Order: sequence, then structure tokens, then C-alpha cells
Amino acid sequence: MSASLPYLSLILGVPAAGALLTLLIPRENHRAIRLVGTVALAVPLLLVAAVWAGFDPAAGGPQFVERYRWIPTLGAWYYLGVDGLSLPLVALTALVAPLAALASWGIEQRVKEYWVLLGILVTGIFGVFLALDYLLFYVFFELSLIPMYFLIGIWGGPRRDYASLKFFIYTLVGSIVLIVGILGLYFLTGASTFDMVELARRAPAAVPQALKLPLFLLLFAGFAIKTPMWPVHTWLPDAHVEAPTPISVILAAVLLKMGTYGMMRITWPTLPDVARDLAGTLAVLAVIAILYGAFTALGQRDFKRLVAYSSVSQMGFVVLALAAAAAAPAAAEAAQLAGRDPQVVLQAGQSATMAAVFMMVAHGLASALLFLLVGFWYDRTHTRDFDRLGGMFRTTPVAATFLGIAAFANLGLPGFSTFIGEFFTLMGTLPVFPVAVYVALIGLVGGAMYNLTMLQRVAMGGPKPEWHGLPDVSARELATFVPLVAAMLLLGWMPGLLTQVLSTPVAQFVAKLGGM
Repeated sequence: MSASLPYLSLILGVPAAGALLTLLIPRENHRAIRLVGTVALAVPLLLVAAVWAGFDPAAGGPQFVERYRWIPTLGAWYYLGVDGLSLPLVALTALVAPLAALASWGIEQRVKEYWVLLGILVTGIFGVFLALDYLLFYVFFELSLIPMYFLIGIWGGPRRDYASLKFFIYTLVGSIVLIVGILGLYFLTGASTFDMVELARRAPAAVPQALKLPLFLLLFAGFAIKTPMWPVHTWLPDAHVEAPTPISVILAAVLLKMGTYGMMRITWPTLPDVARDLAGTLAVLAVIAILYGAFTALGQRDFKRLVAYSSVSQMGFVVLALAAAAAAPAAAEAAQLAGRDPQVVLQAGQSATMAAVFMMVAHGLASALLFLLVGFWYDRTHTRDFDRLGGMFRTTPVAATFLGIAAFANLGLPGFSTFIGEFFTLMGTLPVFPVAVYVALIGLVGGAMYNLTMLQRVAMGGPKPEWHGLPDVSARELATFVPLVAAMLLLGWMPGLLTQVLSTPVAQFVAKLGGM
């Protein structure tokens, strides 16, 4: 589908234009810088709403396509488009970015540089979800790395140098192996194009069998680090703890999703036979992440580090769903040989694929709210130590109420979007990897434990004398909390808003894996 306006270029261009305009504003005019930056990050939400309204859920393939020659000698194009897999993540980014902008009004150090980097960061994230050319995708993938490094390294906490360097090294290694995989795919297919759809069509037949596994691992490794999967997750807690609150929000809500989105958009459809062969191993790694993240979070004394480890656990559910989707075709064949209905297993593969996207969105909403709340109390108390917090239901009752909502959403209570994501994951995985589901249920118990423990240690008990008179939620902070709660409840009670957009691309995704 095409459109009269270049909506996707505008979604990319407005934050970038805001960053450029900010360069022209005198650095001492903080109010103008913040207003320009906030508006530049809010306008894409209106553009995405227009795209969603004009999106045809029944149509296959990308819509709102923009395609222009970029580097003709390499066959690279400026090629943008959205489908049901990318549109929810574009919408999530469009919602989270202006909320992070509002949360950034408290930044007082080097304000001009901060807002320029924030605009570039958001541009890169949008580009990853919109690009349909490998080279363009990689440019945007890298564009998100540099601003994040500086945003942590300059505006972060006491150990910001260590955390930003660790983030940079991990993600740089991931980017290097990813570009090697992309170039390998380009040369081995002989396609003379970086078109993702064309390379995915050619790769299964064109790539020599002996090179498929190494190529898959190269494409997979870069995204696994970005997700981050266990055991390459260790950069994430340090980055979260040291990053300023708005950057933690963007990191958890949307930046991590670039990894799992890359698996769905690139790795699985390009080499589906290898994805099927490795599905069992990937399921094991995902279950380890679910358990490790949950029970490591339970042992944390630092509020922000607990939320960071919870992301490791929650993203494990996304990878588990993708592993189940990859294994579903083989499991369906085995079911047919055993005299069972293979359609039940194939349907599970579709449920698992749908769960992966739904869980990405659900986790993005819940984690964004949790990090905003961590920042709320840290700004007032200058501590994240659970032993020094407590009694906040008496001291800051509005903020504590939002913490209760965030905790219940994060543990997957029915009525919230996370419950739908986890339910679809378990339902889609059970016919394929039943043992993995039973073990993952232990992780769900751990998730309930660390979320309720977090709520008890921050909000329950008698008020601490040192926090007497602590100011409660401001109007600006309330404006960042409410949209996230509304979105979690809306998708929790009306999941069809998202599943109807996913139905067609999910069927196509499973078909590429050999399921239909």
C-alpha cells in the first residue's frame, strides 16, 4: 500500500529535524530546547496514528512503501515499509519517545547536547523498525549505538564510564558479527541487492548447506546481544543502573526489541531450516533466561537493578515463543506420524509467533512505567536501596498506587497486556516444548515473588521519618504514567486491537518456516 504523504519518512525525519533545529538554539535557552525536542518526539505519534488508521490488516507484505535508489552500484535502496510485525513496535516507539521526552525535562547538565542525542537515538530506533533494505537497516541499527553510549557516559550515574564502555563493547561486537553476516548473505546469494525480502527468498536455495549454520549464527549473534539473551546479557543491568531515567525507559521499552525484531524480520525467515534445527537449543537458553532473570531480580537490593533483571526474564519469554514457532513444523510432522492432528501444533506455532510480538509490546509498556517510577523516587530520595525506602503508600500514595499497578502488570496479572503475552507464549509453546513450559512456570512464580517483594519493600510498612513531606507525583510525571497504564489495560482487555494486525504476517511467517 502506498500513501499520498511519505508518512514513514516523516516519522524518521521529524525527530532528526528536531535534533538539527536544537543545534541552532542558544545553549542557555533550556526551555526552547526542551519544547522543540518534546514536540519533535511527539509528532511521530500523530503520524503513526494516521498510518495505523490506514493500515489494511488483511493485506500481505509491506504497506506505505517508500523506495528510492540509494547506492546503485551496491544495489542498496532507501526502502521503507511497515507490516503487522513492525507496526506495533513503531507504535510502541512513538508512544514511549514523547514520554521519555517529558521525563527528560529534569535534565540540567549539557541540556542542548542531551536533546540532540535523544533525537538521533529515536530516529535510529524508528529506522530499524521501518527499513526493508539490509544496508539501510544496519545504518539505523548502528545509529542507535553511538547516542546511547554518550547518553549513559555523560548523564549517567557514578559508574557511568564503566557501564557505557561495557554497553559499547558488547553492542559493537554484535554489530560487527551482524554486518559480516549481512555481507555473507549478500555475496552467497548473488542477488546484487540488499532487499530483505529478496535475500530471504533466495537464501534457502542459494546459500551452500555447509555455510548455513555459520551464517545463521552471525545474523543471530548480533540480535542476541541486543536482546540481550543469556549469557550475553551482562551489559544490561549495568547500563540500566547508570543510565538516566528517560534513557532507561527507552532502553527497556524499545531498544531491546530491536534484537528480537531482528530475529523475526531477518534471521528466522532467511534461514528457516537452521532455525528449526536450533529451536531446541534456543528454547533451553530462553528458559534459563526466564529463571535466571527472575530469581536474580529477587535477590537485588537496588530498585533499578531489580527492574533491569526482570527485563532479562521477560525477554526470555519472547525468545521462547520464537523458538516454539521455529520448531512447530517439525513437531507437526511428528504429531501426524503419531496419529495426532498436526493442525493443533501448527496453530500453536502461529500463537507463539503472535505471542512474541505481543510480549514485546507488553513488556515495553510495563518496563517503561517501572523505570519512570524508579526515577520518581530516586529524584526525591537520591537512593535506590530497598532498605532505605518503604512506607511510600503513606508518603507518596499516588506514586505508590502506580507502582502497584506496574508490579501487577509486570507479573502478568489478568487484565493487563503482559498476561496476554505470557498466556499466548505458554499456549503456543506447550504442544512443541512441553517441558520448557513446565520449567518456565517456575519463572512465573519467581516473577510474582520479585514483583510483590519490590512492592512490599518500597510501598508497604510505616513511613520513614526522613521522607516526611516528600512531594507526590507532579502533573508532568502523571502525564508520563497515565498513557502507559491506559495502554496496558486497553491491550489487556481488548487484545484484538493488536492481534488483528498480526494475523496475516504471522501466517506468512509460519509459512516461511515451513509450517503451512
